[in-house]
Amino acid sequence: MTASHDMLKPHNSSADKSRVRLWLRLLRATRAIEGELRERLRTTYNVTLPRFDVMAALYREPEGMLMSQLSKYLMVSNGNVTGLIDRLTSDGLVQRTLRDGDRRTSVVLLTKAGRENFEQMADSHREWVNELLSHFSPDEAETLAETLKVFASDWEGEAR
Repeated sequence: MTASHDMLKPHNSSADKSRVRLWLRLLRATRAIEGELRERLRTTYNVTLPRFDVMAALYREPEGMLMSQLSKYLMVSNGNVTGLIDRLTSDGLVQRTLRDGDRRTSVVLLTKAGRENFEQMADSHREWVNELLSHFSPDEAETLAETLKVFASDWEGEAR
């Protein structure tokens, strides 16, 4: 039997099954929490989760972000971000400025009203997450968060 043939054989080890089970539980937990947060944002603030996410990204960058940076940060297409930014701009929550007079690139940032609006939503969001994850002690939450750092993303920057 060759090494390549061994790679084609199905793996049914206990470790394989445990990892698949872990992935499914993480996925279910994420979907359940995200669904609840979507609903609460919609009913409490009449805002979508993508809109909240855009505002959160811009809140972390008070000097603003290029549209391309924002797309990458949120892991969505430029077209999706453009529509959200257009609506946030028309609502007076975001402003768009040209970067160095270049009409092809614009920097977007929260307005004063946008920052205030986001801060109110973020406080509620934090309370809801704490409520939804209250069955974890602070130590358990910290341990699990530390364990899951292997999945660090662009928005986290360096390991925290």
